[in-house]
Amino acid sequence: MSVYSMTGYASAQHNPAKEGAEGDGKSSANSRLGIEIRAVNSRFLDLSFRLPEELRACEPALREKLNARLKRGKVELRASIESTTTNVVAEPSTRLLQRLNAIQDHVKAWLPSAQPLSVAEVIRLAGDESQPGKDWQAETLQLADEVLDALMAARKREGARLATMLFDRIKQLRALAAQAEPLIPQLVTQQRQRFLDRWAQAMELTDGQAKSEMAQDRALTEATAFAIRIDVAEELTRLASHLDELERLVKKGGDIGKRLDFLIQELHREANTLGSKSAALELTHISVDMKVLIEQMREQVQNIE
Repeated sequence: MSVYSMTGYASAQHNPAKEGAEGDGKSSANSRLGIEIRAVNSRFLDLSFRLPEELRACEPALREKLNARLKRGKVELRASIESTTTNVVAEPSTRLLQRLNAIQDHVKAWLPSAQPLSVAEVIRLAGDESQPGKDWQAETLQLADEVLDALMAARKREGARLATMLFDRIKQLRALAAQAEPLIPQLVTQQRQRFLDRWAQAMELTDGQAKSEMAQDRALTEATAFAIRIDVAEELTRLASHLDELERLVKKGGDIGKRLDFLIQELHREANTLGSKSAALELTHISVDMKVLIEQMREQVQNIE
């Protein structure tokens, strides 16, 4: 399966000429249906719809389609119906003019102060008369499928880019861990020798066997405690394990965003522990570099479905 980003955009318009060629409704030939879908990242699937009144009945079917294809993200679907004959003035029929005149006389009889109809209002009413209502559901759902396919393709392309970035950061983190691993025995050896030197100096200053043994015990205790404190082998092992799992999930693809987010938190925890146990400047630098890479990964993982 592929890795999908939660961000994407797609839009499409219904071809009025094709519909008009079928001779299945004058109004559809003079109207253009448009749908666009915008998606951004979110912890859960959050759907919203902005539909004209003519398409309000299509919302349940549109919601079902989106739920079937999307797992996470804040998704907004917008639809519109626009007239393609805005420059053509509709000519009112004699019957319409008679009806409007009769209605106007009736209204003014009860409301003498009512404003008379203007020419622009009569023309608008004539346009409404020439374009009777139409059931747009079939066209809307078909166009929604096209837009949804385009959105998924866009999310897939973005997901591929994110996967490439994650593989690159995983590789860099492995390299940093490889640099840190040989530093630990060196630091333990150096510190052990430092403690032994201090013990030898302490023995020279003592004038009794009891004090000599006391100094030796203390030096050995400090050396052991230091070796335990700076030993980050366990952290490096866990970090390698998390990187293996993260790489496996990215290769697997699918609905992996939440699990990736959890693994990033674990990686950050191990890098923090590595820095807190640092006994050398080189190890501190490695920890900082790891945190920078992990933070870059965290920002991108937030966009993965």
